[in-house]
Formats: sequence, structure tokens, C-alpha cells
Amino acid sequence: MYSRNRDLKIFSANANRPLAEAICRKFEIPMGDDIVTSFADGEVSVSINETVRGCDVFVVQSTCKPVNDNLMELLILIDALRRASAARITAVIPYFGYARQDRKAKARDPISAKLVANLITKAGADRVLTMDLHAAQIQGFFDIPVDNLLGNPVFVKYYLSKFSEAERENMVVVSPDVGSVARCRAFAQKVGMSLAIVDKRRPKANSSEVMNIIGDVDGKDCILFDDMIDTAGSLVGACKALREVGGAKRLFGCASHGVLSGPALERIENSYFEEVRVLDTIPMPEGYTGTKIAQLTVADMFAEAISRIHEEVSISTLF
Repeated sequence: MYSRNRDLKIFSANANRPLAEAICRKFEIPMGDDIVTSFADGEVSVSINETVRGCDVFVVQSTCKPVNDNLMELLILIDALRRASAARITAVIPYFGYARQDRKAKARDPISAKLVANLITKAGADRVLTMDLHAAQIQGFFDIPVDNLLGNPVFVKYYLSKFSEAERENMVVVSPDVGSVARCRAFAQKVGMSLAIVDKRRPKANSSEVMNIIGDVDGKDCILFDDMIDTAGSLVGACKALREVGGAKRLFGCASHGVLSGPALERIENSYFEEVRVLDTIPMPEGYTGTKIAQLTVADMFAEAISRIHEEVSISTLF
């Protein structure tokens, strides 16, 4: 039986070691001694250089680009810890890849999010700690407990400190699509701003066409709020529509996960955005020298969640 008196240990593979190190600093403990490399043919090699027998182990690993490599590192590291007799293993996945493939959109489509959930469970994880799943129902794809943290409080704290109450009265939170309305409404209520919606249709993957703006944004400062920025086509398109069609004044963007694939960086730097803020669930692309994109850390929130899980107390207040 698991005991809360077990030693706490935090390990990381290669996807997001800076975040794992930041979490360890909150606990004032060293990060677990492991080496995750690859053989000459690309197969993942894992070595754990300290005992984990009977320990409560947390593995921090985002399944971001390169998605398949980082996913395999996570699976093999969990397997190694399980075979080394860890008492409990929690997969801490700040960004859960394959989450956009959560249903059959057309005939013969896979449901890759369910497959990945099965792999993580089968590898030996006892529970999962993640943040802002693209679709909340993915929690039900797992047969183990899942805690889905929200990045909302981090952004609320940031914008409340950035803008005065008088400034916020003339600001609007904008949902870049209909599917994000619930998330944006909750955010708008907490920062005391009104809500608008960009209505668009998506003719094919990674492309979108803005159709209409629902709400009054004329002459107002707007915050576009989303769960992730991939190629930034949708976000920048919505930004352009808000300025050129809606007459918005200053434009800000924020999203939990900065995937930032392909032309995303260039698009954002050349857009009407004054700034874009993302969380450090995914590391910034190497060599980024722009000025508009910056990260806010989630180390405090994950450290608090890990502490509560370890101590077997409720983490519902973090939601």
C-alpha cells in the first residue's frame, strides 16, 4: 500500500528540463539523477543512477516537438522506474501532445489521444498531472486518476498586475473561435472585462478564414485568449480582423501552450500584437530573438500540485 511518508523524487527526460529544475528548486531538492539519450539508430536509452525503490516519483515531460521522441522518452522512463520498484509514478505532462486527435472527425480517423493515454497507463504510470488539455474529455480516456490544471490563474495574476482597474474597464477578452468561449468567459470574469468572439470557419487543417466579430471591440484594447498557439494562423488572423474590421486599439495575445510551429514566430512578430504571452509548458524555440513573445512560469503551480498529491491532500483549490 502507498504511504505518504515515501520519499519524493522528481525526474525529467529531455523535453522540458528547465521547468523540471524550477519545480525542484521550489522543493529545495536535486532533480533525479537520470540520463536519457539515444542509440545510433535513434532508439531511446534511459539510465537511472539512483535508487527509487519505494519512492513517490514524479516524471516531468511535455510531449511537445519532437513529439514522438519525447513521448517515447516518457514511456521508457516510466517503465524503467516501475521496474526499479518505485512505489508510485505520476506522469507530469505540462503539455499533452496528440490531444487534438480526440474524436473521429471523419470516417476511418484514429483517436490518437486515447491511444497515447493507453500507452502511458500500460507503461506503468499510476496517475497523470497535466495542464489545459485541448479537450477536457481526454481525462476520461485514462483508466488512472488525471488532474488537469488550468493556466488561467497565471494569466489572471499577470494581467491584473499589468493593467489598472480603470484600464480594464475598457478592455475586452476575445475568444478566437466558438470552441474557446467557455474558457474565455471564465478568464474575462476574473479580470473584470467584457467578452467578444471571433466567428470563423476552418476550410482545412492549420488554416482558417475569419467570418465575423461578435461583440463590441471598436476603440478598445483586446486580449486574445486561447489554449495553444501552433502555426499562429488562427490567432494572427483573428488579430488582423479585430484591428481592420472591428476597429480594436491595442492587441494582446496569450495561450497556455506555445507550440509555435513553422511560420508562427514570423507571423506573430509581423502582426498587430503588442505582446504575446505563453506558459513555459513548452520551451521557447531555440534561437528566438524577437521581442513580442515571452513566457510566464507554471513552476509554482506544478510544485504546489505535486506537493498536495504527495501529501494526499485535495488539489481542487488549484482549479
